[in-house]
Amino acid sequence: MKATKALKRLTHVEDLLSDVMERYSADAPEIRQQLLDAKAAVGRAKDAVKLQASSEKKSGRKKVGPKKAAVKVRRTKAAKKQRTAKRDYEK
Repeated sequence: MKATKALKRLTHVEDLLSDVMERYSADAPEIRQQLLDAKAAVGRAKDAVKLQASSEKKSGRKKVGPKKAAVKVRRTKAAKKQRTAKRDYEK
């Protein structure tokens, strides 16, 4: 999976967890703590993906030599084909 797609999905998961935390009752602190831990874990995963993506970009660069000039080749014009017109058939 590409890093950008993984980051999108992790962001979506983080948003969902935030939404559940807002809606969940404050009467159950144990469950709320578990949701906070899950959100923190998703945040750490996002940081790891970002770090990996940035290191791949730096190491993946290759030295590129000068560009070669493209040689332009003129195309020869094709001979115009003679079509038979409707009036040629009437004769």
